[in-house]
Amino acid sequence: MTLTEKKKDILKLIEEYDKDNNTDYTNDPDIKEKMNSVINHIQYELARIKKLPDYIEMEVKKGDLIKFSDITKYKEYEVYQLSTVKGAKYEYKADGTIIKCLEDGILEIDFYRYPVRITEENAADYKFELSDDVLEIMDYGVAGDLLKSDVSNAYGNVYANRYEQMKQQLDIRYNTGSITIVEGAVV
Repeated sequence: MTLTEKKKDILKLIEEYDKDNNTDYTNDPDIKEKMNSVINHIQYELARIKKLPDYIEMEVKKGDLIKFSDITKYKEYEVYQLSTVKGAKYEYKADGTIIKCLEDGILEIDFYRYPVRITEENAADYKFELSDDVLEIMDYGVAGDLLKSDVSNAYGNVYANRYEQMKQQLDIRYNTGSITIVEGAVV
């Protein structure tokens, strides 16, 4: 799903969509100004619940200290948690946020990351990396945040409550294929 499609969905939900405005899709300057920032905030929150796994191999030397920012140099997005590390001997430092290399070699690092941040430079071509079930509830989180300061109605609270309920129902596992073995044969 693209950022443009997501914005249209959110604006329709909060009844701020203007089909004649082909640039911003809304005539509300406050919503227009906040939209990308709020979407970034919500997608980062959702990525911590239903994680985005990634992997990198790095050539290392004995004594190297590998930080999240070192991985980010190669991958262009923010790392927030290491998963598994294999390859050259190492030990974790700083509560698992730094890897100290104990020998030369190749580190194979599995980690969790945030989606690419929406910026003015990439907004026109932005495509979400989150799974469909996460994108389905994003609209409610964004709507709740956009409308939280609107004291003339309770829609902000309604959307925020719905978002919280839907987050609780997220299945944090990734869908994996399954096989059934019947009498020694795969079906």
